[in-house]
Amino acid sequence: MKATGIVRRIDDLGRIVIPKEIRRTMRIREGDPLEIYTDKDGGVIFRKYSLMDGLAEFASQLCETLNRTTGRIAVIADRDSCIAVAGVPRRELLDRTISPELESIMESRQVYQHHNGEERIPLASGDDRFYLSIAAPILSEGDVMGCVLFVGQGPENECGEVEYKLAQSIAAFLGRHMEN
Repeated sequence: MKATGIVRRIDDLGRIVIPKEIRRTMRIREGDPLEIYTDKDGGVIFRKYSLMDGLAEFASQLCETLNRTTGRIAVIADRDSCIAVAGVPRRELLDRTISPELESIMESRQVYQHHNGEERIPLASGDDRFYLSIAAPILSEGDVMGCVLFVGQGPENECGEVEYKLAQSIAAFLGRHMEN
């Protein structure tokens, strides 16, 4: 645990304000769920909660299947980071923070497909090795939960109709799965 030097008081309703700098750094938005932990030393720890974290094992199996079927790098991300990867060594992308551009694509709630000649969109913040080919947002009860992605390295970035439909179908399936 890292000390920030910031002190806040709890109000009469038991609320505490998380400073804006910490919310921005940790990418905590209004309405985001936080999980509360305690440690044996009396510490209270807030951690961003993601329904997608519970699906990491399942998402990994889906990525493996997508990779074997298409031969392309497959990634499933929650709203903040990559939770499942197949097609490259996992350490390359697993738990990497997604780029602001990808976050923007997810918020648009539309399937994105890269076309030759267009500017390439990076998958992860601060990493220009992996670019989006297809991004299909995962929607559950109207909320964006994450994204199913096909990723390219370098100029061979374009995917076809099959990958587009696969990403769209898997995203819809995961969205329905989380509703149940």
